[in-house]
Amino acid sequence: MSYKLGKIDPHVFEQFIRNKCGSNREEVSIGPDFGVDVSVVDLPGTMAMAMTSDPLTLLPSLGLEESAWLSVQLMANDMATTGYAPMYGQFVLNLPSNFSKSDFQIYWDYIHRFCSKIGIAITGGHTGFIEGQNSTIAGGGTFISIAPKNNILVSKYAKPGDVILVTKSCAISSTAILAMCFPETVKNKLGPEMQQQACATFYQTSSLKDALAAVGHNREHTDVTAMHDVTEGGVLGAIFELATASNNGAFIFNDKLPVGILQNEVCRLFSLDPRYCIGAGSMIITCKEGSAKKVINRLAKENIFCSEAGEITHKHQGIKLVTNDIANDLLYNENDPYWAAFFKAFSSGWK
Repeated sequence: MSYKLGKIDPHVFEQFIRNKCGSNREEVSIGPDFGVDVSVVDLPGTMAMAMTSDPLTLLPSLGLEESAWLSVQLMANDMATTGYAPMYGQFVLNLPSNFSKSDFQIYWDYIHRFCSKIGIAITGGHTGFIEGQNSTIAGGGTFISIAPKNNILVSKYAKPGDVILVTKSCAISSTAILAMCFPETVKNKLGPEMQQQACATFYQTSSLKDALAAVGHNREHTDVTAMHDVTEGGVLGAIFELATASNNGAFIFNDKLPVGILQNEVCRLFSLDPRYCIGAGSMIITCKEGSAKKVINRLAKENIFCSEAGEITHKHQGIKLVTNDIANDLLYNENDPYWAAFFKAFSSGWK
């Protein structure tokens, strides 16, 4: 039996992982689960430790600075869903044997710089060069934060009646990376200005600022109930995951999903639906009924666009996508179409 590329699907998780997570320790209040970005371990007193892990990116064709940015920010996005920035970081680097020391120095300098800017202390890990390592994944990392346990948000805390908000646009990271990796094609088909603008959105792939603006930098706002960052499966996949994690349903209004002109045009060129493809940089936020305008206004003060896209419902109502007043079941796409589009363009010789 072979497995599909990308993250394992929820069925594989249920079959192999859920009930085989080592010792059952009572201080683990949030463990591995579908659609949950972090784990939480209760500490003595009123504090808890949140942790998240992700692969590290190494795409020389994209750039060493850009690879380091993704390596740091994608983990930071997961931690941001708690309402807190990451504090500590562990990095395991399995680098290609032909990766030069000068390139390693550049890559690591950027890792250090981006961590420093967020306030992350790098506390350890492992670094090695591996023969036959030709992957775009250079190892993995773990980010850790310590915060009051009653203030830490988790995606499974959303409740029926909560409003679903989406920041920025669908398909931010897909659009930026495709425009950067296939610049000539995008320039020829969409024009140099659109290609440059799409590339410029690359540094919008962090959603840490979105999360902190939503809850307040001092966690002074209590109307946000849950957050989930957008990765594989896009905005619709992320909303599906959040609803499933919280054991709820959802009504999502298709005409309210934010899709920028850039994202729409680049995705159309690669035959992608922006609602379903990797969208790092966008954050799914649920807030209490009647609080949506307040949260949207807080984000607007930080120049972050946010739109109201639906509501959390009871589980028996299902997860529905409403288009032209017709509600249909939202099917979870276990394969993000971005990967197939990228490799099709690459194998077709697109430049």
